[in-house]
Amino acid sequence: MSNEMSTPLLLDEEDTVEAVTPSSSTVAILGSGDFSRSLAMRLVACGFGVAVGSRCVRRISPGLFLDAVELNSQEAAVAKAKSLVFMALFPEHYPSLLGLRSALAGKILVDVSNALEMSSKTPSNAEQLADMFPDSAVVKGFNTISAWSLQTGAQDGSRQVLLCSDSAEAKHEVAQLARRMGFYPVDVGSLRSAKDLERKPLRFFPSWRGPVLITFLLFLFFYCYGFIRGILLPYLSCGQNSFYRMVLDLVNESLPCVALVSLALVYLPGLFAAWLQLWRGTKYQRFPNWLDAWLLQRKQLGLMSFLCAALHGVYSLCNPLRTITQHRLINDAYSQSGLGYTALTLCVMHTLVFGWNFAFSSKAYAFYMPPSYMLAVFLPCAVLVCRCFLLLPCISTRLARIRRGWESTRKCPVSQHHPVRVNRTVLQV
Repeated sequence: MSNEMSTPLLLDEEDTVEAVTPSSSTVAILGSGDFSRSLAMRLVACGFGVAVGSRCVRRISPGLFLDAVELNSQEAAVAKAKSLVFMALFPEHYPSLLGLRSALAGKILVDVSNALEMSSKTPSNAEQLADMFPDSAVVKGFNTISAWSLQTGAQDGSRQVLLCSDSAEAKHEVAQLARRMGFYPVDVGSLRSAKDLERKPLRFFPSWRGPVLITFLLFLFFYCYGFIRGILLPYLSCGQNSFYRMVLDLVNESLPCVALVSLALVYLPGLFAAWLQLWRGTKYQRFPNWLDAWLLQRKQLGLMSFLCAALHGVYSLCNPLRTITQHRLINDAYSQSGLGYTALTLCVMHTLVFGWNFAFSSKAYAFYMPPSYMLAVFLPCAVLVCRCFLLLPCISTRLARIRRGWESTRKCPVSQHHPVRVNRTVLQV
């Protein structure tokens, strides 16, 4: 291991990491599974002594742990620990450690387990562990860190380690250990928060739920709209059978519409935020909860937009003979800031150029319903128009001043332009 992994990262001024040596700071790990092996590897790389305790040391294969790791029974590992003991085993095995209650008295027990289900009404694993060992300080933490992140270092995964405990001293010591390992500890409160921490790994991409649902609803809308307009109504009125278009053509017509609207939804909350700051005259007021949540999900919406555009390209390549899909929305690169607006502008221009003449034809409005691309281009056009207004010098200058901390007199009546006073002194000779 390189020496970089042993260098502490993100230290606070009030928190100092003491010099540790393997002999004076040995950490015990109860359990010999994958997480225990990864945790031991990381601790050894950071200069700690590690003693792994197992119910049956003989079953551990040679070479499974580093040579610097001491393999002992659970009793011997606890005895060698200075203060920290990691409980790297399943919660159902906690009662088997009751015989070590006296040996664990005064130790800090770090619970790294997770919940098995979201709707469990039982106390958290950490709270149950605290009830079993009342003479020990229990800290919940490291349960959101994967074994891969422990092996490769904090730079390849999430650097945050969420900690909660009823003991401030124990939590502070575990936080020092996390910093020494290259992670950034975050205090989330008392042990009552352990249940929420244990459920976090069970939440499958929590920030993606809204964007995925929005993308699915948009696709469902454009697909159903195209089905009614182009397949169902012609069949009912003229007997024209076009149901074969449901698999490829109709999907390929819906995907670019979803991609364009999703891309517009990426930049629409930024426009709302800008106009809200202009109206308030300050940046020091929180946005509404719905706008705040929308701003936090822009990246996911952009990736979903790119996914739809990529699928549209794949469908077009797989079906090159269908001329109906040749004059649809352009696939473009989606990125943030100015390049993102450039991509949105190109998509809108592509749609308007290829559909301009067709938009004024009576044949385009079959059954008095406009084409799907006309519905899809409305919101992006509105976003671009609002963006153009924000680029006006009289508006952009004011918005830039607000974002740099300036406030209107309604919000800050005190003058924000303080004259600079120069003290002039005359030297007496």
